[in-house]
Amino acid sequence: MVIKILGGGCPKCEKLEKLAKEALTDLNIEAQVIKVKNMQDILQYDILETPALVLDEVVKSSGRIPAKEEIMNWLEGIG
Repeated sequence: MVIKILGGGCPKCEKLEKLAKEALTDLNIEAQVIKVKNMQDILQYDILETPALVLDEVVKSSGRIPAKEEIMNWLEGIG
């Protein structure tokens, strides 16, 4: 599993990364977490705002910070 955090490194991007890592720890799931800061790379995804969370190349959220529970649901395949 690969999780990408899209954004320039702003505080919201950092918070999203922290929540994603906490969700992984809580669920005891191993995944590669990649920060994507390059604007050309970010533009490859169909998003209008950052931060964005991409799970195995599927955009799950953009322009907001989802709750940890929501991230956990996505990781478990529920959401």
